[in-house]
Parts: sequence; C-alpha cells; structure tokens
Amino acid sequence: MSEHKSFFRLFVKNLKKAMGPGQYEAHGIRVICPHCNHNQFDHGYAQLNTSLMTFFNLDFANRSAEILTCDRCGYIQWFNKTVKRIK
Repeated sequence: MSEHKSFFRLFVKNLKKAMGPGQYEAHGIRVICPHCNHNQFDHGYAQLNTSLMTFFNLDFANRSAEILTCDRCGYIQWFNKTVKRIK
C-alpha cells in the first residue's frame, strides 16, 4: 500500500510541475521576459484573426500563435514558430 501512495504522490507532483509555469526556448534560444528578466512562463495559444476571414465568419480557419505569459509580471510574448518547454 505504501508503494502506491509513493507512486501517486510522485505522479501528482510531476503532473503539477508539467501543468504549471515552466522554462521555454524558441529556435534554440532560451526565452527570458524582457520586462522583468524572469524565466518562468505559462504557455498558451492565440488565434491570428484576419479581417477577411472575420467578415465571412471563418475565424476558426485562421492560424494560431503560441504565447508565453510571464509568471511574475504578466508580460505576454507572441511566437509565430513553435516554442519548446525545457523545464
């Protein structure tokens, strides 16, 4: 029974770590917040809407950008290329 509790605790700890803020790199360069020099970010996506697609109510067909939000100050950085979580 003890082994199951240890496994579960380790699993939950790693899951929280994977779901929370982390360090990222874009095109092999570590991402640092230009405002506060912090290196922990929340990852997300944002849609890149265009007026033509919006006019035809086809916003879902637009491309998306990856965004990183600084965990300390909230500064948002947009990336047109893929960012990779490193920690």
